[in-house]
Amino acid sequence: MAEPESTVINTNVKQKDPSRALVIAVTTRAIFNLEEEHKLYLEKGKEEYTRHQQANQDKPLPPGTAFAFIQAVQYVNKKILESNPAERDLFDILVLSNNSPESGVRIINSAKHYGLEISKFCFVSDEDSTQYLKSHGVKLFLSADRTDVCNALRRGVSAALVFQQEVQAPSTPLRVVFDGDAVLFSNETDQIFQEQGLEGAVQYERAMEAIPIGEGPLKAFAMHLGNMRKKFGQEKSPIRTYLVTARSGRDMGIRAIKTLREWGLPIDEAFFMDGAPKGPILAQIQPHIFFDDGLHNIQGAQNVGVPSAWVPSCC
Repeated sequence: MAEPESTVINTNVKQKDPSRALVIAVTTRAIFNLEEEHKLYLEKGKEEYTRHQQANQDKPLPPGTAFAFIQAVQYVNKKILESNPAERDLFDILVLSNNSPESGVRIINSAKHYGLEISKFCFVSDEDSTQYLKSHGVKLFLSADRTDVCNALRRGVSAALVFQQEVQAPSTPLRVVFDGDAVLFSNETDQIFQEQGLEGAVQYERAMEAIPIGEGPLKAFAMHLGNMRKKFGQEKSPIRTYLVTARSGRDMGIRAIKTLREWGLPIDEAFFMDGAPKGPILAQIQPHIFFDDGLHNIQGAQNVGVPSAWVPSCC
């Protein structure tokens, strides 16, 4: 497979072992607020956009939706290395961008300005930049472009769509919230619900209680995150993970808990909302990122300033 058109190695950051690292790829519009620049690109074209970026290359871009998540990931690396300086199981962040290297200088300078430990900047000219994800060992891909996210999911990479929003910057430790069905788990029970209603879904769950739920699109990333979580005791861990699901705990929670146990996936707290809005509990958790397949849940999270990432099930 061909390499990206231009990969800039950040020599100020110690490069991670790609065979051991948990690699997260983010696009420039996910980590920085480039809404004005993107509008310029759409309205006046690539050349005008490039001129604008070059003229402003020393002006840092404002943080985007995934910015706080990346900062919290850096905090985890710091705590891991404090515990074991030789540890190689670390987070590794790379930026995947459709910018040219010329217009990408502003991206690099912005990352440097904020002290973001991004190991590589990959400037890709191909229309489908997701073809490079597997070659970089990417375990999670965050993008502001739905086509990119769908292409990544088809390639078997955990991926989610990030919307530009106002974010209440949370404190450490890293807090990640997963929805259940169609995110951590497969959408098998959702399909039963659509076809047979709530009673049919409850009966299905009871009949299948001893059988683990199928894997969802973010299960692989959650497992990698869980393995890093296991390096620490529960009290001192710089990582906290949560399940916030529309399932009811009484009728449909047992199979979910058994599935997590079967997978060996540690979850710090689980909330079975029984269809209630997720916004209030998310406001209490204050996660650095919340993954859900329901746009109404994403909107509810955004309304309380929670950084949200949509996992589309209809690519």
